[in-house]
Amino acid sequence: MKIEKISSRVLLACVALIIVCFAAFLLIGYDNPVGDNNEPKLTNVIMWLMYALILVTAGLTVWSAIRGMQNSKGSDPAATTGVPGGKITLFTAGLTIASLILGWVTGLGEKEFTAQDGTVTSAGWVTVVDVFMVSMGVLLLAAAIAVIVSMTGIVTKSASKK
Repeated sequence: MKIEKISSRVLLACVALIIVCFAAFLLIGYDNPVGDNNEPKLTNVIMWLMYALILVTAGLTVWSAIRGMQNSKGSDPAATTGVPGGKITLFTAGLTIASLILGWVTGLGEKEFTAQDGTVTSAGWVTVVDVFMVSMGVLLLAAAIAVIVSMTGIVTKSASKK
């Protein structure tokens, strides 16, 4: 089976699983008032779905990186594809670290958070949440820009002219 066909089927399976989980979340016990708040019954399903997708994505990313390094031993992928993979990897790692630092700096000085039910979250954990929320926003923006650049073919066009 070709890699494109496998990739396409995996994508469709993930989308179907996500749709089923969100449909169940919205249709089964979504209107569950607890005090003044709504507490959907299947919130844990969405949380576990996110955990599973993150773990699978991280595992596949590591596997893909190792496999790519094994396949490109002794050759310059930029010469054949026009995409400077090493520069992209360094930029991605640097952007991730920079986004975490930006999130940490913007989250400094947070105070502890008290929920309506009386649960108290320490200031440190509020800062951690801020770090990851800012980092996700920065990386989401970078991913959107990368998709647009990839779709236009600017990087490969400029490399093929050399």
